[in-house]
Amino acid sequence: MGSSINSSNSEWWRGAVIYQIYPRSFMDSNGDGIGDLPGITARLDHVASLGVDAIWVSPFFRSPMKDFGYDVSDYRAVDPLFGTLADFDAMLARMHALGLKLIIDQVLSHTSDQHAWFAESRSSRDNPKADWYVWADPRPDGTPPTNWLSVFGGSAWQWDSRRRQYYLHSFLAEQPDLNFHCVQVQDALLGEVRFWCERGVDGFRFDACNHQFHDALLRDNPPASLASIDEVSTVRADNPYAMQQHLYDKSQQENLVFLERLRQLLDSYGAVALGEVGDENAPLVMAQYTELGKRLHLAYSFSLLTAEHSAKHLRHQVETLDLALAPTGGWGCWAVSNHDVPRVATRWSDGKAPDTRRDRLWLTLLLTLRGSASIYQGEELGLPEAEVPFALLQDPYGRAFWPEFKGRDGCRTPIPWQADAPHGGFTTGTPWLPVYGPHLPLAIDNQADEPGSMLAFSRALLHWRRTQPLLRTGRIVFFDAPEPVLRFERRDGSRSLQAVFNMGSKAVSIPLREALVPLQGHPLAGGAAVHGDGEKRMLALTPWGVFFGTPAHEEGQS
Repeated sequence: MGSSINSSNSEWWRGAVIYQIYPRSFMDSNGDGIGDLPGITARLDHVASLGVDAIWVSPFFRSPMKDFGYDVSDYRAVDPLFGTLADFDAMLARMHALGLKLIIDQVLSHTSDQHAWFAESRSSRDNPKADWYVWADPRPDGTPPTNWLSVFGGSAWQWDSRRRQYYLHSFLAEQPDLNFHCVQVQDALLGEVRFWCERGVDGFRFDACNHQFHDALLRDNPPASLASIDEVSTVRADNPYAMQQHLYDKSQQENLVFLERLRQLLDSYGAVALGEVGDENAPLVMAQYTELGKRLHLAYSFSLLTAEHSAKHLRHQVETLDLALAPTGGWGCWAVSNHDVPRVATRWSDGKAPDTRRDRLWLTLLLTLRGSASIYQGEELGLPEAEVPFALLQDPYGRAFWPEFKGRDGCRTPIPWQADAPHGGFTTGTPWLPVYGPHLPLAIDNQADEPGSMLAFSRALLHWRRTQPLLRTGRIVFFDAPEPVLRFERRDGSRSLQAVFNMGSKAVSIPLREALVPLQGHPLAGGAAVHGDGEKRMLALTPWGVFFGTPAHEEGQS
């Protein structure tokens, strides 16, 4: 197995569109109710037909599944739920045959408490792996060594009676944090990454990569200001994690050196690094982590995974990241949905009924911003968030914060392949999460041959984007526009393309000082029109309308 496929077009990732597959819910091949790698392989033609560049597959490694694969007990083994290494190799070969790159999830900041490394580390204070995890003595009164909190609620420290010490877990207690201050840990993890590079993967999505170091002095985090709890926290305001400034439990400067070691390894195989950065100062951390040629290739932004979606808010998020990345030559990756947040079709609906026009606008916006883009499975179908009753809830995060937070299962329900088949054609058994009834009319077989469907639109949009190099790498500059209008330009040299989005459900008109020639041939052509001339020139946008245009003086340029 080699990595020759990675050697050509080394910057394919810049402006690429990445399709995220959550294996448990994509396609089940053996009737056990859980999606698997052979199921993915069987349905790759669907993904290839969309016109994406790469597929990111969420974790499929051996795991006790306390956090559904993000608690890894063996980095080199496929969990039997998902198949075998041979199944992985077959999936990878099929992706490459279809011209698709493969990005796999790697969880380096922590392991499962069932990992052999942790079993040895917790056995005593003087074993060879005693310092492979973050162990610390209690305070004199027996309380945890710091005030650090888990993202999933409560203290980030768990008492262990064998060592009579606490160990750090930034997430679940079953996910102990590795000690990156130990060089042997770094070496071992680089070995795990090398294993998959040797199998020919094209890249990695590094989960929680800014959690890879902690403050060696174990200093307490200061409290967050009341204003920042709602504005910049990476979690909900009802989670106590939001009540701290996370100065010492993540995003430490030492991580930059490790990421440079990681980059050297990946460069030797031509593999790409996409980092997940969850931080209150995410734009600045992302800029450091993606400094041109030194560390990660690109970083994944959480900025558009919020409930807020006004034109003003979206402009602020995009401009802030673009401004931060400019000095380092870094690169971002945008998403409006993933496996951790409510689906965008519901989250940004303002409580209104489903509307395909709105879904088309969000997808078009995502694929028009400067950066790469990640599309979550089902987004191409316009799937809304599913309702999962508490009795069927699987997500430990949701069970802990119910009912104010219903967890992440609503975006993780199985993909509907066939409208009239049991469980939407996802499985012949009982699905691990129920197939959501309102999803069935949106099944892939219902939409595949329907010209006006969201799926048909998604394919047309992605294929059209491939013909627009400005949308892959051009600079972005915003123009002032009244709410709910978002207006910006993508530019490269003398060529430019203006995009105008009506983010609202009512028709609007805005003045146009310059002459813009409507760009024909894009999937949303017809949602806008230019009227008048000179100072009376106006751009009229239908509800959820989108306009693409080029300055008149650029017409005819090669």
